[in-house]
Amino acid sequence: MPLEPFAPSNGMDKKIFLLKPRGFCAGVVRAIDVVKIALDLYGPPVYVRKEIVHNKHVVEELREAGAIFVEELHEVPPGARAIFSAHGVAPSVRQEALSRKLNVIDATCPLVTKVHLEAVRFARDGYSIVLIGHKDHDEVIGTLGEVPECSYLVETVEDADKLQLPDPMRVRYLTQTTLSLDETSDIVERLKERFPHLQGPPAQDICYATQNRQMAVKAISEFCDLLLVVGSRNSSNSKRLVEVARNIGVRAYLANDCAEVDTAWLEGARNVGVTAGASAPEHLVQELIAFLRDRGFRRMEEIELVDEDVRFSLPSELTVSIR
Repeated sequence: MPLEPFAPSNGMDKKIFLLKPRGFCAGVVRAIDVVKIALDLYGPPVYVRKEIVHNKHVVEELREAGAIFVEELHEVPPGARAIFSAHGVAPSVRQEALSRKLNVIDATCPLVTKVHLEAVRFARDGYSIVLIGHKDHDEVIGTLGEVPECSYLVETVEDADKLQLPDPMRVRYLTQTTLSLDETSDIVERLKERFPHLQGPPAQDICYATQNRQMAVKAISEFCDLLLVVGSRNSSNSKRLVEVARNIGVRAYLANDCAEVDTAWLEGARNVGVTAGASAPEHLVQELIAFLRDRGFRRMEEIELVDEDVRFSLPSELTVSIR
């Protein structure tokens, strides 16, 4: 939706541009629902490997409801019920769950599962796989674990320059689902210069929610002095929103909630954009808006660039129990 320049109603008014879509994506909604439904069906404790989604408020809410979060499966008692997070796991983790006779519910986002299946298919067809992503992110660790013997991680254009592959003629690339569109495009272009036969998946891996939120930030950039992104520091897609804004010249900051907003950020700002990463709850956005209103941002316009209407079905392990 193109925006028209506006004139403040008086010399003191300041404005909020509230972006939509924002906050929870379909994969996050599904993962959170999985934990809540499992607690309702089976009662606590239910064990969750890693953070179900990367947001500390969500994790704390589920912990209070009876979920127990662990880093690795050896912390889960044999035979207990365990949930895999939305970011996916490597086959070795699935094997460990089997050996410990755990009752597993897989909350991996279907879009992450798509990347895993592509990795397996490319490897089966004899290709080297270049995975573009961040090495310490849970999603990347899981994807690399599918076919580690023929996977190569690239984080930057510089990494692409240094990459050495066994057969430069047989190369495919995949990406983490929560990357910056622009940064990924630069890396892919460099890889294609070095490996002219390089091809990617039939449909790009960066998820719809990541794309939509980044495009919304770009759409309002010329109208804002400042962008505030609600999201946790370990949320890849939230951090990318800040990077997108800064790369086009807009001051931008990431805050887990309004308590983390430094009022010095607001100095000199007349028009503030507000959005939220895909794992940030809406109530945190509303609390931030109230915080801004108390500081003179009394006008607000919600800008919807695309209608998100994506739903994912629950894992089969849960649907069988529900029936």
